[in-house]
Amino acid sequence: MAALWIAHVTVTDDDAYGKYAKLAGPAIAAHGGTFLARGGRFVQLEGKERPRNVVARFPSVEAAVDCYNSDAYQEALSHARDASERELMVVEITE
Repeated sequence: MAALWIAHVTVTDDDAYGKYAKLAGPAIAAHGGTFLARGGRFVQLEGKERPRNVVARFPSVEAAVDCYNSDAYQEALSHARDASERELMVVEITE
């Protein structure tokens, strides 16, 4: 079953996070991920607000987790770790 990769992000260093974004996109695409939302308009109804929200669709939970653990994504993530505060989850789509 398909899955959604959902990230809630507060960017603290735009330059470093830009390096992350440049590398993360191709890593996500290489694992079958396609972006549904990236930093668009949102309405926070509950919980901690993060001004950047990203949703990508993957073929499966396993594909999303494999992407996260891949060398390419980990290289991208090395630029985001000190440049942002984030939560990331993968949720299986139940249709």
